[in-house]
Amino acid sequence: MRKRTLGKNGPVVGALGLGAMGMTSGAYGVSDRAESIATVHAALDAGVTLIDTSDHYGSGLNEMLLAEALRGRPRDGYQLSVKFGALTGPGGGVNGQDNRPVAVKNFLIHSMNRLGVDHIDIYRPARLDPAVPIEETVGAIKEMIDAGYVRHVGLSEVDAETIRRAHAVHPIADLQIEYSLISRAVEDEVLPTLRELGIGLTAYGVLSRGLISGHWNPAAEAPGDHRGRMPRFQGANAEHNLALVEALRRIAEAKGCTVAQLAIAWVAERGVDIVPVVGARTRKRLSEALPALDLELTADDLARIDLAVPRGAARGDRYPSAFMSGLGVGN
Repeated sequence: MRKRTLGKNGPVVGALGLGAMGMTSGAYGVSDRAESIATVHAALDAGVTLIDTSDHYGSGLNEMLLAEALRGRPRDGYQLSVKFGALTGPGGGVNGQDNRPVAVKNFLIHSMNRLGVDHIDIYRPARLDPAVPIEETVGAIKEMIDAGYVRHVGLSEVDAETIRRAHAVHPIADLQIEYSLISRAVEDEVLPTLRELGIGLTAYGVLSRGLISGHWNPAAEAPGDHRGRMPRFQGANAEHNLALVEALRRIAEAKGCTVAQLAIAWVAERGVDIVPVVGARTRKRLSEALPALDLELTADDLARIDLAVPRGAARGDRYPSAFMSGLGVGN
């Protein structure tokens, strides 16, 4: 697999990353633990090195699953991207964010123990904590870098001003943020700021949680699947958005690829400083995603895609309204 470098000072990683959230969170219904572990193994064997998790995915279970999946693998053969700070409780749900320096260090040791590692490659707050200046949070991560427990600082879902403030304290390796054919708000200010400062972008949601994968069927939604609470997956919004998928399908068929491969390739084509992260829970979905890296999109292909799905074409917010206010950019 080809490699990409996350920013001027970040790690060299495989050109495709693996997001582990769906393996334990229940966000998309019940997962198969054995298949999830097999998927991690298959990803590593294919050259995927960047694995993304968070200490609140499955309330720590996600990190424990990864510890099992990574056991026996050379530590320099993968990079762990770990988010922290999201507050949860019994019954699920997110109840705020704690990015205080003392909390940063507390979350870090718990993650390291659950993962069974002596350092985290990229450590990042899951969201901005409005009660804590970003300078204090990044300063605490810098202390952990100096102490040898963390290699790089990352950010997640913040705006351009916050990126600049954070980067002034310590070089930021990458920003993790949603970026796809139907979520392009980063193009206005965030992406230009990242490139000005030499910061990479790890793009999650490249398939918009399966909406533009070509596979999602509202009639087959599993119990507990949280997409039913997301505006883009509801009612008339979903019908409209699935029509966009069918327009993409016609382009994909002419190109000899799947809709998912086309959507992943589009994100990868936006720049060598961008690493798409796919939330594959099965080897089947992973095997579909991998060929996207070899898919070459011509200027004509890109023009057809933009005509089929122009920016702003999707209907509905990417998160429920209660969560949108905590994001650095919109849709």
